[in-house]
Amino acid sequence: MPKKTLLTRFLIWKYKHIPDRQFIYILSVVIGLLAGLGAVALKNLTHFIQKLLEGGFIKDIHHVFYFIFPIIGLVFVFLTIKYIINKKVGHGIPSTLYAISKQKGIMPRYQMWASLITAPLTVGFGGSVGLEGPTVATGAALGSNFARLFHLNQTARTLLIGCAAAGAMSSIFKAPIAAIIFAVEIFSLELTIASMMPLLLASISAILTSYFFFGDDVLLHFQIQDKFELNDVLFYILLGISSAIASIYFSKMYFAVDAFFKRFKNPYKRLIIGGVIIGIIVFFIPPLFGEGFETVNNVLKGNIAEVTTNNVFNTVSDNIWIIIALLVGLVTFKVIAMALTFGAGGVGGVFAPTLFTGSISGYVLAMIINYSNIFNHQLSLTNFAMVGMAGLMAGVLQAPLTAIFLIAEITGGYELFIPLMIVASISFLITKKYIPHNIYVSELAKRGELITHDKDKNVLMLLDIDKVIETNFISLYPEMSLGEVVNNAVAKSSRNHFPVVNENNEFLGILTLNDIRSIMFDKNLYETIKVRSLMHSASDIIYYKKDSAEEILNKFKGSGAWNLVVIKDGKYYGFISKSRLLTAYRRQLINFTK
Repeated sequence: MPKKTLLTRFLIWKYKHIPDRQFIYILSVVIGLLAGLGAVALKNLTHFIQKLLEGGFIKDIHHVFYFIFPIIGLVFVFLTIKYIINKKVGHGIPSTLYAISKQKGIMPRYQMWASLITAPLTVGFGGSVGLEGPTVATGAALGSNFARLFHLNQTARTLLIGCAAAGAMSSIFKAPIAAIIFAVEIFSLELTIASMMPLLLASISAILTSYFFFGDDVLLHFQIQDKFELNDVLFYILLGISSAIASIYFSKMYFAVDAFFKRFKNPYKRLIIGGVIIGIIVFFIPPLFGEGFETVNNVLKGNIAEVTTNNVFNTVSDNIWIIIALLVGLVTFKVIAMALTFGAGGVGGVFAPTLFTGSISGYVLAMIINYSNIFNHQLSLTNFAMVGMAGLMAGVLQAPLTAIFLIAEITGGYELFIPLMIVASISFLITKKYIPHNIYVSELAKRGELITHDKDKNVLMLLDIDKVIETNFISLYPEMSLGEVVNNAVAKSSRNHFPVVNENNEFLGILTLNDIRSIMFDKNLYETIKVRSLMHSASDIIYYKKDSAEEILNKFKGSGAWNLVVIKDGKYYGFISKSRLLTAYRRQLINFTK
């Protein structure tokens, strides 16, 4: 008898002594700790690279290297992915959402460490993206593989992935409540007592990890100096509208640049084109180098001169409209630089660029109002910068509750809670009308692979269509006679319908038992009647990998058919029956609600 491994002995002991729910609680604490450590590792490695690049000889001619650094970083990322990882490294949160929706929460093991290498290389060398997405992806992969290690089901895997996401965000921003809301909003988790406690435990363990390594240091430095006043409401409504406009620009520009790079199948071309353009942009506008949190903190402190004078020309101006134009330029080119970084093969996230553009957008609106003679009203520039970040988060990420609670926690109080609610809700509602899905999920949504809070749609989307396709049908050919059909198909098959195909297995039509029932025993017709004269077209057709389970169900409803043919790569593949599909749906619903 083979000797039991240590893991096997532990699992046996666990089944006897630890209930499943308590075991999930224990794992959520561990996952939160690991997600926190992942955030620490990513941040420290990125800052280590940046320190190396800013030291000694390089610092004296730093502006020259602003052009070359991003290209070098992208080359390192490309070589790392090609020769070390040797697998595709997707964008952090989208790849995690895909794993939940189409891979039953199973994430490859290499994703536990792939982003730990590629994201610091991208951002440390000046790629204009953030570290939050890769941090979440690293933690999510850890959560998924821990669940697999201990033989947990799909529901538990998804919950642990959510715990990892909450842990990562809690560690990065020291905002544990917002981190939980982020996991629920972005990953569409069911907010129940069963899921709330693991999320809470993961968030707590992650933030304690962050405090252990970083102490009281926070990512965004802000103190409320001006309280919210009722007569500011109109201007916060304007901020909500302007945030929506900025969010729509952000999303559409991202999608446009992404579509542009998809035209190049050669990764070397994408690397060269993207790397050179990023280098040029960062050379002329150094605040776009890396994540940009230094710029964000300067804006939140009101040190706007530090931002506007940091350019290759060292431009200094007392003209407020020139300063506003420079800030608008930062917003415009930050989005372009971010999209180019992704298009060129960089690994990162959109969270930091969203905060960057939001803070400057809010600051700019307040400046315009303060220095114009139209309103004769003075606003808090720093408050508008902070609330502007919530506006962009609510619009770009389409996560209004995360935006509200994150900024509220960062500010250390709820003095800005009302303007946060006003701006986030307006920005979200307007952006949602023009951009149906956020950047994270747009591609998944197009393919019908998006997890949402709609339980019925989620169950349909999680169905494994391959398991409901039946292929044991006897194919007929148009030239076959009635006798051949009866003797070679009907007599040998338990099915009552048969696909008609040509010599290339291309689907032509269907012949059912009902079509020949009245003549199938008349032997005088066996040689004279051909399949061509008996077959008919299908009520509808299912296209393999193109039609989602929801679309397939709608085709059954629309056609009234009980069986529909499946076409794969232009060839006949099999049939799906409504009864088999509904049975699979009921089973998946039971598993989903456990």
